[in-house]
Amino acid sequence: MTTASPRIQIASLDSPLQQRADGATLMCVYVMVILLTPARLILRGLPMSLTPADVLGLFTITLWFCAHFTTTLGVAKGPNAVRRGMFTYGFALLFVYGYATFAYLPSDELNSADHSLVLVVANLGLALGMVDGVRGRERLDFVLKAMVVAGVGMAFIGGVQWISGIDLTVYMELPILHANDVVVQAVEARSGIQRVPATTGHPIEFGVIMAMILPFAVHYGFHARDRGQSPRRWWIAAVMIAMGLMFAVSRSGILAIATVGIVLFIGWSGRRRLQAMGVVGAFLVVVQVLFPGLLGTFYNLFTSIGSDDSVRYRVHDYPNATAEFLRRPWFGRGIGTWYAPKHQVFDNQYLLTLVEAGIVGITVLVGIVLIAAYGASKARYLSVDPRDRNLALTLAATAIVPLVGAVTFDLLAFPQVTALMFFLIGACGAMLRIVEDERKQSRQQAPSAPR
Repeated sequence: MTTASPRIQIASLDSPLQQRADGATLMCVYVMVILLTPARLILRGLPMSLTPADVLGLFTITLWFCAHFTTTLGVAKGPNAVRRGMFTYGFALLFVYGYATFAYLPSDELNSADHSLVLVVANLGLALGMVDGVRGRERLDFVLKAMVVAGVGMAFIGGVQWISGIDLTVYMELPILHANDVVVQAVEARSGIQRVPATTGHPIEFGVIMAMILPFAVHYGFHARDRGQSPRRWWIAAVMIAMGLMFAVSRSGILAIATVGIVLFIGWSGRRRLQAMGVVGAFLVVVQVLFPGLLGTFYNLFTSIGSDDSVRYRVHDYPNATAEFLRRPWFGRGIGTWYAPKHQVFDNQYLLTLVEAGIVGITVLVGIVLIAAYGASKARYLSVDPRDRNLALTLAATAIVPLVGAVTFDLLAFPQVTALMFFLIGACGAMLRIVEDERKQSRQQAPSAPR
């Protein structure tokens, strides 16, 4: 999506370079807005409660649509497995929305369904902008490094909240923004240890986001020397993001990083595994020394699962969810129509999706995650460059985190982690396209065999 704008100076995270503003530039702005704008802030003067990230997503899908009518704006065209998955997801939820609104819906549920459909379109815009707008390995690295930098900013805000109790997000309200009606508690306690949300709506969301970003800081730390650069800044970023994960005090965050760690451990070489275990061990020692009791809190989160009120609350609603699902098993009652306080909260995205979108909705939700993981895995298989193979493995590992997170909380009800999920799904598609294009070019340039 290269535009015909004059050349501008883009500050690369490696070195300054002259580069036209393109799809990667827009995606950098997008991911910064997603992660660093407090979740409670929405734009003034709009009929729907839309965040700046939502508006950017709608702008991106409009730009993506228009760019496909031209051949000069640099947008990628041609088949892509992840893009086909996004189309399927979008059309399926559009059908679910039509099915629900064809019959009578109370006005409040209809308004909520309309809002949910707009958010679906915005998230599709983010994913498609990544798949077709980020062209080339360097531009993909540029966007992912911007995500890591934004993650460091989020971790810093969370650290200030945890250590000093000062909520920096109260000073981040611009004149065009105002707070919605959702109350976000900056610091809350769990097992005697405070937990913080940073810029998100809840510590659970904060923890899962940190778990999804951390592997990319580690990736760039491991491979910085391959480019003749110092890895120090990336390891500092990794430590800050890991501390943000600790400050969230979230069981979901630990499960997310454990999921990523298992996938990476399987795909890494023996030497890389030993290095990773050494880094993790040193980090845990530092945490224990600097913040006594924090690791013990995480230990208690898992050893007391049987008596934990939050766990009991999550499972007690299974019968109600099953009964509601059986009323409309295929297409559900409509996206966004089951919400608190009107209806019982399901702290499980699978239950919520089954109730709202039925079997069709749960199939496409799981499907887009699996297709993203497949796209990244295929890119790893096709690539011969160690950096690309590790980046593809990292993308595949983080792409499947929502499958685990959806069990422990209603993931799609949290806008920032939902947007990050679609961002990484799009990154998997971009990675696959980059590797496939390079292989195609290499075959075309290879000398033909003599007859």
